[in-house]
Amino acid sequence: MALGATIYKAQLNISDLERHYYAEHPLTLACHPSETETRLMVRLLAFIANADADLAFTKGISTDDEPDLWLKAPDGRILLWIELGEPTVKRIKQGLSRAEKVLVYSYGARGAEQWWKQFGDEIKALRRLEVFNLGFEQLPALAAFAQKNMSLSATLMEGSWLLTDGERSEEFRIDRWL
Repeated sequence: MALGATIYKAQLNISDLERHYYAEHPLTLACHPSETETRLMVRLLAFIANADADLAFTKGISTDDEPDLWLKAPDGRILLWIELGEPTVKRIKQGLSRAEKVLVYSYGARGAEQWWKQFGDEIKALRRLEVFNLGFEQLPALAAFAQKNMSLSATLMEGSWLLTDGERSEEFRIDRWL
């Protein structure tokens, strides 16, 4: 019998001082059995960085035809396709063929850097694409926020996110590679 997803609830209070976006988001996240809490929290941070009333988590890791997050227009067009990790160039092109813009949030140690060294030139040639990296050294602090029921405040100021849960605060910098 296959294991089911673990459900996480997050109450987010987002203050993006750069985009002038201020909102609360009650979210339910399903953590696939093959997904780590670190990846779950990178997904949540990608949501925070692109927060919008219509931004939504998808089936993500459990399906090949959807990204981890997407933003759809009322007419069904995909405005934003968000991938995590180190997707293949084919996967990025798939997103670009379906969406107006694709964002990739890479993370991890050597894997992200090797991926960028191997495919960076090919990826740089693509239009409507942005690539970000969350440094490996930040991942343990981000994963430490993972709780079945989370209440988090996130503030973007001067290029860094300050994340707090009322007991601890951590600063996260997401570097733009492209």
